[in-house]
Amino acid sequence: MRLLLSILLLVSLNTFAQNPPKPYGALPSQRQLAWHDVEIYGIMHFTPTTFENKEWGYGDADPKIFNPTDFNATQIIKAAKAGGLKGIVLVAKHHDGFALWPTQTTDYNITKSPFRNGKGNLVKEIEQAVRKNGLKFGVYCSPWDRNNALYGTDKYLAIYQSQLKELYANYGEIFMSWHDGANGGDGFYGGAREKRSIDNTTYYDWKNTWGITRKMQPMANIFSDIGLDVRWVGNEDGHAAETSWATFTPMAPDGKNEAVPGQANYPQSPEGIRNGKFWMPAECDVPLRQGWFYHPKEKPKTPEMLFDLYLKSVGRGAGLDLGLAPDPRGQLHDDDVAALKEFGDMVRNTFATNLAKNASIKASNVRGKKFNQSLLIDGNKQSYWATSDNIHTASLALDLKAKQTFDIISMQEFIPLGQRIEAYNIEIFENNRWKKIFDGTSIGAKRLIKLDQPVSTNKVRINITKSPVCITLSEIGLYKKAL
Repeated sequence: MRLLLSILLLVSLNTFAQNPPKPYGALPSQRQLAWHDVEIYGIMHFTPTTFENKEWGYGDADPKIFNPTDFNATQIIKAAKAGGLKGIVLVAKHHDGFALWPTQTTDYNITKSPFRNGKGNLVKEIEQAVRKNGLKFGVYCSPWDRNNALYGTDKYLAIYQSQLKELYANYGEIFMSWHDGANGGDGFYGGAREKRSIDNTTYYDWKNTWGITRKMQPMANIFSDIGLDVRWVGNEDGHAAETSWATFTPMAPDGKNEAVPGQANYPQSPEGIRNGKFWMPAECDVPLRQGWFYHPKEKPKTPEMLFDLYLKSVGRGAGLDLGLAPDPRGQLHDDDVAALKEFGDMVRNTFATNLAKNASIKASNVRGKKFNQSLLIDGNKQSYWATSDNIHTASLALDLKAKQTFDIISMQEFIPLGQRIEAYNIEIFENNRWKKIFDGTSIGAKRLIKLDQPVSTNKVRINITKSPVCITLSEIGLYKKAL
């Protein structure tokens, strides 16, 4: 009888050990998991403002100035793809109010320009080039409209919502509906040339406006200062904080009573909020050049600068949204194309070979065969190593078989079960002793640690020192930055 009970207990424990860990905290939706897979994408600004050499159009530009001499959507998208971008958010209408598609909502649109003899649809051309090259497509339609005479009145909301409906209905599935916090000010407004103010907590009726997004484009991630799916990182410098939580609770800033696009708790945006109410990862938006629109006297960021931003955005569990600015020809400048290509090559070559792929790994605890440590180097982030429920600290010892030289360490949590790890350190075996080379906090969707100098060793140890629940890790990697 005692033997039978022991066998039953052993079977029960083994069965339990094969069960996945319980989720922890706020969790990503399917649309957010798809967004995390994109990692790098671009936002493209190209309106009459390009031809005025301005950053923000006033709304009074003659549509006839929008006349690119050699618009080439394929050139733009191929350059973006060479840069490693996996999606494009097109600014279909910026604050100047000029619509890049033949909309029924305003006369201030592309049909009034000489582009394609008034028969053009730039949204469609970009969308088709994006899909032909295997990228994802998204849109930004500014809620502020400096051209529209009805802006600031109760008649404008229906116009804005109709513009979103046209974009959602006619250009296939989109991965992102992008929104910023531009909320009124001076503008042309049909010739009034005045300043108009709105109550940004009520004017755009975000609850119902975003309800249109959810209904018509259920896989579109809504981006704004307050999510709903992806939050603004709080700067336009292209980086998240060193400690970066994917969870967030949008709150009104001091002196305000509601969090909406244009007003939120920005001091917390770069880092996020540990145990925030929502899974709301950060987007790090930054222009490839100095400004969002093309200016002939500016130059693109160097590939080294872009790589550093990649490490500080994607490498901190966020997304990198790189601003692309076609020139008046309607193409990316040769300098931009070259910078993107070199940056893309640098990322591809750096992460082409995981120097830990043939390592043998010993874990201080393993939940069961389904969650064993060999899954950490199988190249599949859908599989993961996990510890038993009562084990909240653990160590992973990697024997690399031979000495390897690396300066980037990569780790990924299994985020469908939440962001769990709160502290860890990394050691290498050097001169017959363990030497600590890094102390860290958050990991999340991806953590890329760039060491100040390359190190050479045949043994690495990762120590997870703080987690409120059992641990999950899906991938680890060691890499040498390509020159």
